[in-house]
Amino acid sequence: MTEHTHVNASDLSLEEEASLTSGSDSWHVQGLEEQGLEGYMITDGPYGLRKAKDSASNDVYGSVPATCFPPTAGLASSWNPELTREVGQAMGEECVQEKVAVILGPGVNIKRSPLGGRNFEYWSEDPVLTGHQAAELVNGVQSEGIGTSVKHFAANNQETERLRASSDMDERTLREIYLPAFEYIVKHAKPWTLMCAYNRLNGVFGSENRRLMTDILRDEWGFDGIVMSDWGAVHNRAAALNAGLNLEMPPSASDGEVVEAVKAGELSKEQLDKMAQGMIDLIEKAKPAMSREGYRYDVEAHNQVARQAACESVVLLKNEDSILPLRKGEKVAVIGEFARTPRYQGGGSSHITPTVVTNALDAFEHSGVEVDFAPGFTLDDAAQDEELTQEALHVAKQADKVVLFLGLPEDAESEGFDRTSLDMPAKQVELLAKVSEVNPNTVVVLSNGSVVSLTDWLPQAKAVLEAWLLGQAGGQAIVDLLLGEANPSGKLAQTIPMHLSDDPTVMNFPGEEGHVRYGEGVFVGYRYYDTFDKPVLFPFGFGLSYANFEVTDVSVEKSGKNQVSVQATVTNVSNVDGAQTVQVYVAPGQARVNRPSHELKAFKKVFLKAGESKSVSMSLDERDFAYWSQTMNDWHAEAGTYGIEVATSSRDIVKRVDVEIEGDGKSFRLNEESSMGEWEEDPIGAPILRKKVEELEAEGVHLPDDPNTMILFRTMPMGTVVTFSGADGRKVTRDLLAAYQAVTAE
Repeated sequence: MTEHTHVNASDLSLEEEASLTSGSDSWHVQGLEEQGLEGYMITDGPYGLRKAKDSASNDVYGSVPATCFPPTAGLASSWNPELTREVGQAMGEECVQEKVAVILGPGVNIKRSPLGGRNFEYWSEDPVLTGHQAAELVNGVQSEGIGTSVKHFAANNQETERLRASSDMDERTLREIYLPAFEYIVKHAKPWTLMCAYNRLNGVFGSENRRLMTDILRDEWGFDGIVMSDWGAVHNRAAALNAGLNLEMPPSASDGEVVEAVKAGELSKEQLDKMAQGMIDLIEKAKPAMSREGYRYDVEAHNQVARQAACESVVLLKNEDSILPLRKGEKVAVIGEFARTPRYQGGGSSHITPTVVTNALDAFEHSGVEVDFAPGFTLDDAAQDEELTQEALHVAKQADKVVLFLGLPEDAESEGFDRTSLDMPAKQVELLAKVSEVNPNTVVVLSNGSVVSLTDWLPQAKAVLEAWLLGQAGGQAIVDLLLGEANPSGKLAQTIPMHLSDDPTVMNFPGEEGHVRYGEGVFVGYRYYDTFDKPVLFPFGFGLSYANFEVTDVSVEKSGKNQVSVQATVTNVSNVDGAQTVQVYVAPGQARVNRPSHELKAFKKVFLKAGESKSVSMSLDERDFAYWSQTMNDWHAEAGTYGIEVATSSRDIVKRVDVEIEGDGKSFRLNEESSMGEWEEDPIGAPILRKKVEELEAEGVHLPDDPNTMILFRTMPMGTVVTFSGADGRKVTRDLLAAYQAVTAE
């Protein structure tokens, strides 16, 4: 991390080194006062600072006031990395004031299933959107001299049994879906720390997974920070240190085990030196920010950042008859307890004590708009109160338009458990049916941390705003959008399916007997729905606006043998200022493996005044065309035709342009089990095989030439084909491989 440190771990005693690799309490790293190393604080914060008032406590809800920015489910829908960086910078400033050296986040695990209980803390079902958004949050925080801890490494995609379940998947699925966001962040934002996951990956605990923490993270990706445990994730200190885990949190009074492991030869002194040196470097790196005295962040400025972030997080799903924005002079009824008691964040370790909270009712009043309010329902699981229903119907009948606030109550989703249904509380849905019957001009505003089922009730609403969980300024942001003071620009970061039964994970979530089989492979979210033409209610990347846009002048040019430049012009053809997000998907042609029909590879959000046009440009490189080859154990970009799709959602393709990619030139190494077809297709093996076939024919051995028979024979190992033809297949195979190896060794 730093090139020069004041302390070298190798000069310390074993006891001192061991102490550095475990915290001093629940929220502090271990310092060494006599060495000038302070035990700085690290604490939670995927979407804002959660600093416990009692720093020795694990109390989730007793924390100092901090800005509650939109939880990640909302911020992801902004599709705006620049805005995300502003949020990160503000979080970093708050850490400086509160003397917090490392903030634990962002959480970048993929939303494998819409039922994931912690989906409100995670970004997307897509690793590219996740990586690009989260990297800028990291950059923003670390620009203030504060570290981040990207989590949970890796494959923590559910809450059920997350402390011990094994996420079982093949290497291609891991590399294409569950690791790329971590990889992108490591390479483009250089986070100071990563946090290992509780769960096992293919049977190995995250805290003891050397292949993840050392072979891939450090040796392949070049990570030079430290890896800490999730709280209580360490089972064996020596095994964790051997695997590449620098820091156990919280401490388990097991430093003596580390010392004994070194003495017994179970842990090398050199490895302990490396792990301890990482902690020394982290402390040194945090020192400048932690030495700033008297700093105070601008509370109101941060609240305004939260408000802007909330505005851009909302997705307008439906706006029939342009019912929104609300117009001056209209009599508006606001119904739903969420308008008065907003649900603005998720539960669990990310729970923040906000500096201020605005609700929609107060925001309407501050905007000078009078509304009639009825709570409509309670937020508990009690049966519907008929008096509340009648009150709601009364105000609905008197109004020109109704804004109905619906959603999931706080106890419906949280860290610690997964959901079992996408349904909203029945009493809310029944109230919508009755309200829309007496007043068809009904707008629904949703509050939820992950997708909910809209299919059955969507026709009853003329407009729907998916507002997710919007943080402390969400009430004002929603009213800004309802009144047209701001224009919706959010895009879905996860698909909204027609029914839960349509989701590809439904048969394997949340697993059984301690194992979760990732049987859908790389076909997660839109990759599944779009590839197999499954109907969805709203596709990935979808979002409406009060403005109208055109995307024209799409061009795709090769900028290298496996590089492409994509250009387009975006025009706001309305009289309303707004923003459109241009998305670029790559659609592979014929491939050796089953690939999704297309995958997001680039995006850009464009803000345009009414009538304004702007050009956008995005670049794709070789990796954007590649898949993970399990045979090669590497990324492989095949030569061939690829479609470059410029779109406004995964199903709204503006234009597709085909390009020829030369490929990376890699070939599959032939061996004794290689099929006849693989020999025929290999650029080196094919001429060797042709020569050998000519020799066999000269000896009277004839391989079959019947087309139907050849379909079968081309799938067989070459030696078997020769044997079936009456020759010595093992000898021929040895001859072929000798000739092949002679050429490839040159």
